[in-house]
Amino acid sequence: MFAEMLDHYILQNWILILILFAFVVFLVSTALIDKKATRRLLFLIGEIFVLSICVFCEFHFAHDEFKDIAVLRTVRTVLMAIRYSAAPILLAHVIFTVVKRMKALVFIPAGVLAVIDIVSIPTGIVFSLSEENKLIRGPLGYLPFIVAGLYCAFLIYVLIRRSNKRSVEIIPIILLAVSFVSCITFPFIFRADFAQIFCPTIAVALFIYYVFSILSLVKKDALTGLLNRQAYYSETSRNYKDITAIVSIDMNGLKKVNDTYGHQAGDEALIALAICFSRACKVNQSAYRMGGDEFAIVCRKNTEEEVFKLIERINELVSKTKYTCSIGYSFQKDGHTELEELLKVSDERMYTAKAEYYKEHPTGDIE
Repeated sequence: MFAEMLDHYILQNWILILILFAFVVFLVSTALIDKKATRRLLFLIGEIFVLSICVFCEFHFAHDEFKDIAVLRTVRTVLMAIRYSAAPILLAHVIFTVVKRMKALVFIPAGVLAVIDIVSIPTGIVFSLSEENKLIRGPLGYLPFIVAGLYCAFLIYVLIRRSNKRSVEIIPIILLAVSFVSCITFPFIFRADFAQIFCPTIAVALFIYYVFSILSLVKKDALTGLLNRQAYYSETSRNYKDITAIVSIDMNGLKKVNDTYGHQAGDEALIALAICFSRACKVNQSAYRMGGDEFAIVCRKNTEEEVFKLIERINELVSKTKYTCSIGYSFQKDGHTELEELLKVSDERMYTAKAEYYKEHPTGDIE
C-alpha cells in the first residue's frame, strides 16, 4: 500500500518536486543571497514539500475505502487542520523571508489560526466531516481564507512600498500577487481540487520572484536594496533632460555608530534609512545608494513643490528612527543644466546642512 501511495504521490507532484529541487540548487549555487535569507528559503522549501505530502494524504484518504470510517475521518480531520493552518504560516514565512528587517511577530496571526484549527478537530468551529466524509464548514469556516488574504495584501503592499517602482521589481511582485490571490479565490471556483496545486503555485511564484531578484541585483545595492551607483550613471545618461531635480542625502554620525557599536549596527542604520527613502519616493523619483552613507534621489518631470514634499516625507520618516541625515537639493525647470552641475549644487547644499549638524553635535552621536 505504501509503495502504491508513493508512486501516486510522485506522479501527481513530479512538477513540484522538480521545481523545489531546482530552487534548492539555485540557492546553494548562488552567492548573491545572504546566508540568513538562504536558510529561511530552504526551510520554506521544506515546508512546501511537507505540506504537499499532507495534502496528498488528505485527498487519498478522502477517496479511500477504509474499513474503519471513524479512524479515516479522524486522520483526515487532522490533515485538514494542518492544511488550513499551513497556508497562512507559509505566507507569514514568505513575508519574513523576502521583506528586509521583518520581525517574527508576523507569525502571530498564523499561530493563533493554527490553534483555532486544532481546536476545530473536536469542536468543528472551522470545519468538520459528515458521516459521508464530506466537508462541513463551521461558524469560522472562512477564517483561514480571510487570514491568508490579509497576509497576501500586507506582503504586496510592503513589497511595492519598499521597491524602487521599476518594472523589473514590479513584474515579479504582480506575479506573486496573482499567485497568492489565486490560492485564496480558486478553492471557491474549483472547489477542493485546487488544494492539490496550491503547493506548485506557491513554489513557482517564489522561484520566479527570486530569479527576477537575482537579475535585478546588477543594478541594486546588496545591503539596502536601493539602486546602486552603476544604475545611477547608466540611467541618468538616458533622457537626462527629463531630470528636474536631484536630492543628495548623507547619514549623520555613521562613523560614530561603527566605532561604538560595530559595523553591523552601521549596516542596520543604513538599511533603516534606505527604507525611509524608498517609502518617501513617488512616481518618477528613484533612490540610489552612491556609496558608504551617501544617497541620491533623481526626480524626473517633478515640480519644485513635489521635490519639497519629497524632502518633507523623508524628514518625517527619518524622524521616526533614531538616526538623522543631512539633505540638499538642486532644481531646474528647462532641462538645460548639466547633470554634473545639478549634482554639485545638491551636494554643496547637503554638505552645508551636514556642517550645521556637526556644529550642534560635535561628537557625531546619534540622537
